[in-house]
Amino acid sequence: MARRPLPGPHFGPTGRLLGYARVSTEDQATDAQTDELRAAGCAAIYQEHGSGASRARPELARLMCEIRPGDVLVVVRLDRLARSVSHLLEVIERLEDGGAHFRSLRDPIDTSTPQGMFSLQVLGAVAQLERALISERTKAGIKAAQARGKLSGNPGLRARDPAAIAKAAQARNRVFTGDVIASMDRWLPTVRRMRPQSPWEDVVQVLNQAGGARWTTERLRRAVQRAVRERLADTTLLERAPRRPPEDRLMMMVAGIAMANPEMSLRAIGAQLEAMRERTPRGGRQWAASSVKNLLDQAEKLGLAPSIGNRAE
Repeated sequence: MARRPLPGPHFGPTGRLLGYARVSTEDQATDAQTDELRAAGCAAIYQEHGSGASRARPELARLMCEIRPGDVLVVVRLDRLARSVSHLLEVIERLEDGGAHFRSLRDPIDTSTPQGMFSLQVLGAVAQLERALISERTKAGIKAAQARGKLSGNPGLRARDPAAIAKAAQARNRVFTGDVIASMDRWLPTVRRMRPQSPWEDVVQVLNQAGGARWTTERLRRAVQRAVRERLADTTLLERAPRRPPEDRLMMMVAGIAMANPEMSLRAIGAQLEAMRERTPRGGRQWAASSVKNLLDQAEKLGLAPSIGNRAE
């Protein structure tokens, strides 16, 4: 169960200090953590009840979607945020990619300082060792089982036992929900910018060109449905896309690419459209920077995209 963030007036040197407090069970309280985070000057505190091993952290996912460049994610201790060292590094990398920082009040980690970055490098080495040891133990276990004549996999699934099949399906569902929530900050902003004005196929194209997970229309629709079910996204994202003239469709697609990649030049956007095999408004195969700019100007006038400002050609 998640709680909405507590408001507060404080800001960091370049942005807000956003606190994250977590306890494992409903019987526990976050009061001690919130008091410490508030004393540290956090502008808002996101409170969550959930096991440390769970990937489904709705409030952490909401924080990751709402954090802005210059903001700092603050926790009392590292174990309040991450399941493992590798998970901690993944979260910090995503923050750094977005121009935000991370700080733990009781640990020597503050990614806005050289000392904090050094501590992070040490943790990275520990995480690499951790992954290597897990891999070695897994391989050794499989080899030992095979030597004793045991087959790998679930015996119940091999026997097509209905109870085993249902249990496996429930496990896959939990993993999918956890993955959806854990990665929301990577894909949901683009979905919010493009849906429901653009069809699912166009959103998938933009997400896949941006890199990372390979989406299909069905998988993305299921992910958004799950986010809506968890009250992390608005139901309007699932509405049917209106029929639009080809140029309107291109305008929405160009706006989506530009907002997902604020530093991308006009020529780079054109190159991405060519890679997506999208034809220009006149039916050509090669995109000029001027064609991209015209579509962005139209999107800006309609309030569908921010000003392109001094975006390079």
